[in-house]
Amino acid sequence: MPAPSTLYTDLGTVTDAYDQPIASFRLYPEQQVLYIHWTGNITGPEVIKVATAAGPIQAQYRCPLLLNDKTDSTGEWSEALAWLEYDWLPAALQAGLRAFAYVFSPDMQNQIISIDFAERVGKQLPIQLFYDVDAAWQWLRRQHVAA
Repeated sequence: MPAPSTLYTDLGTVTDAYDQPIASFRLYPEQQVLYIHWTGNITGPEVIKVATAAGPIQAQYRCPLLLNDKTDSTGEWSEALAWLEYDWLPAALQAGLRAFAYVFSPDMQNQIISIDFAERVGKQLPIQLFYDVDAAWQWLRRQHVAA
């Protein structure tokens, strides 16, 4: 995973019902970025599980920038969209989230859901969709400077 700095702290991994990793958290304190790297086939309940786990991290570190990297994941998680919009988003904004960079999964179904997510969230939060992590980092750097 490319990053503007090698200084980061691993903040743990969330696993699925079979104890397989579905998302890991890294904090990049210099950039004020919380990086979430998704892996495997993701379902709606798993998205909610990871977003719920991210809540206390976001509240503790008050990172204004989030990089959501689904490069290594697939799956259909549309049943989580309403929860993300009405439960997760207000809490994330309250915890200081100010911009969201979203790197697409290579899975087309996942991309369609991601676009729906971005349209819902984008009404209240700057969000940008990307096909690669480097471009997402570049955009987040500009958000950090603007903040």
